[in-house]
Amino acid sequence: MDYIVKIISIEQVTHDVKCFRIERPADYAFVPGQATDVSINKDPWKEEKRPFTFTALPDDPYLEFTIKGYPDHHGVTDQLHHLKTGDELIIRDVWGAIEYKGPGYFIAGGAGITPFLTILRHLHAQGKLAGNTLWFSNKTAADVIREEELQKMLGDQAVFVITKGESKPGYIKSYIDKTFLQQHITDIHKHFYVCGPDPMIAAITGTLEELGARADAVVFEK
Repeated sequence: MDYIVKIISIEQVTHDVKCFRIERPADYAFVPGQATDVSINKDPWKEEKRPFTFTALPDDPYLEFTIKGYPDHHGVTDQLHHLKTGDELIIRDVWGAIEYKGPGYFIAGGAGITPFLTILRHLHAQGKLAGNTLWFSNKTAADVIREEELQKMLGDQAVFVITKGESKPGYIKSYIDKTFLQQHITDIHKHFYVCGPDPMIAAITGTLEELGARADAVVFEK
């Protein structure tokens, strides 16, 4: 089913990421980690659907998407970043993405943090964040989405990893590879949640299983 909704507000989160809050249709429900297909209610973009994960809480009066723009692609995300408050989007029914199964390690690359934002916010609101760790990889410190909020929620259990640029206090300059995982995993029997670029997901899930993680304990977006 299609729902036409207006943009309530737009926030610049980083140099290339914006947060869009939109109207919430009556009785529209989702579970943290779920997504929907979104398009812009303007010709010729109405049928150009892209999947985005909700980043608001399930009981918020609005819906929210945190979206990275790719201006060099001249596609939907670039067009989204040119929209203004009051412009309309088309959203569809929700579909399953990443499901929280219990305490574990969240491993995110860049905009792959978005499904984890809702999950972690929801757990925080319920007082159930204990036992969870976040490893969040970005090219540079300027690319980190919601760093202050994540630190506030998770404290020392939020680890920010950068792969390029100068080293910066509070960050680890590294890749989340086999060596990193061997050094930082303290319980291989916990759940692992992985989201990011496809090559990253493939490499990390393969390495986790090689290190002894159960296949059914590794959760990633399919």
